Amino acid sequence: MIADKILGNVNAQHPAGEVVPVEFAWFETEKKRIAKTAADGTELGVCVGVPLHAGDVIAEQDGKRYVVQIAPAPLIQTHVNTMQEMGRLCFELGNRHLPLKIEEHTVSVPYDEPTLLYLQRLGFDAKQVCADFSDYVACRAHGAGEHSHTHSHAHG
Repeated sequence: MIADKILGNVNAQHPAGEVVPVEFAWFETEKKRIAKTAADGTELGVCVGVPLHAGDVIAEQDGKRYVVQIAPAPLIQTHVNTMQEMGRLCFELGNRHLPLKIEEHTVSVPYDEPTLLYLQRLGFDAKQVCADFSDYVACRAHGAGEHSHTHSHAHG
């Protein structure tokens, strides 16, 4: 079955019929094309063209709605107490171009042992957890010829 558009979100509506989960890893939600197998064994070719979110209905067939489910992921979760600590932490993580999930008193990034040990060595309250990693902010490096800012000036 081909899933080429989002048909709604089960979190915003109460769908009739059976809801069949289609599990995605957090990093798969932005892929342009991906093959997935739903919980009932149905194979799907997913090419919706926009990032997927938990609860998105990506296909319907025979009274079933196929719904995006984002699997929990291994993460580094760092607790912060002050805005200064938050700023310092985000500076350190931003320099590594890691995707971030920022909440009021915690920042989460995908787990890797060197980053965990680095944050702990810097004195942060960082620990490994397995949790939801949706609604993250991507910190991407710009390639050659790309600019993240604009400026204007006159040449004399």
